[in-house]
Amino acid sequence: MPGLDLALFLEFFVKIGAAFLFALPVAWEREKSDRVMGLRTFPLVSVASCAYILVAVSVLGPQSDAQARIMQGLMTGIGFIGGGAILKGKDGVSGTATAASIWTIGIVGGSIAYGKFEIAAVIAVANFLVLRYLTPIKKEIAPDESESD
Repeated sequence: MPGLDLALFLEFFVKIGAAFLFALPVAWEREKSDRVMGLRTFPLVSVASCAYILVAVSVLGPQSDAQARIMQGLMTGIGFIGGGAILKGKDGVSGTATAASIWTIGIVGGSIAYGKFEIAAVIAVANFLVLRYLTPIKKEIAPDESESD
């Protein structure tokens, strides 16, 4: 049985830690907004996405077609999780912004797994800014629909 590769362990630790940290601003915003998903769900989705891709790269190699299937499965699975945030009521549909955010946080984790921290940062910042600063604008434009996303 092979020993622990300390360099690889540290690389994975940093990447999974970054996936956790990059998800926190969006998680905090959703938690503060009293949404169905928040501080626990968003970091877990990001970390899991990162970990699935790290395992795929480690086992299948960096150029494997199987990685495309892993990413496709992740996108589908995260979409399913996000679907749980969407609720239809007599006043309309709610949770769509949370569902979209959970999907984008999944690719944040995936980007980090591939070492594309700049992509992850742009996506995480864009997601946070949309939730934080476009919500008040939406409330001003359509006050009756402001709680519907």
